[in-house]
Amino acid sequence: MKIVGLSGSKVGSKTRTAMNYTIDALVAKYSKVEVTLIDLAEYDVQFSDGRNFLEYEGDTGYVTKAIMEADAIIIGTPIFQASIPATLKNIFDLLPVNAFRDKIVSMLLTAGSAKHYLVAEQQLKPILSYMKAQIVQTYVFIEESDFHRKEIVSDDVLFRIERLVEDTVVLAEAYGKIREEKDAEYDF
Repeated sequence: MKIVGLSGSKVGSKTRTAMNYTIDALVAKYSKVEVTLIDLAEYDVQFSDGRNFLEYEGDTGYVTKAIMEADAIIIGTPIFQASIPATLKNIFDLLPVNAFRDKIVSMLLTAGSAKHYLVAEQQLKPILSYMKAQIVQTYVFIEESDFHRKEIVSDDVLFRIERLVEDTVVLAEAYGKIREEKDAEYDF
């Protein structure tokens, strides 16, 4: 199984910190899972111009292909001005409409205020649903007060991250078995 952790911003440190905790929990508990962390701050991703994702080269080609080859994706994103960052939206624009078909997608959001908790419900989940994702319904929402010096200091947040990792893997395994059984029905 391949899981991609996508840190969806070019600025700030909280989302990357949370994604590091998430990836560490994933690797510690599921050693057989192939894990890739893609931090958009480390890549020079072009703006979408409508081409097929396979036609992009360099960082853009690498990022889009890694996402398309994944069985599950854990999206980490900050909330800026009550919305997702343009860098993350651009990733969605680079991918085909059915990019997340047969993929499990879970979310981890960081925000400076509790007032932004609905961004996942009102913006991110509709985009993921449109792109045919199997969404892990519960997500991790982390506030400014949960961090101190680039570390997560809330035991509750750490527990929720571990649960998000577990839910993502369990759903990916279950969905993979269902797909295998469906595919076995065809005799060609």
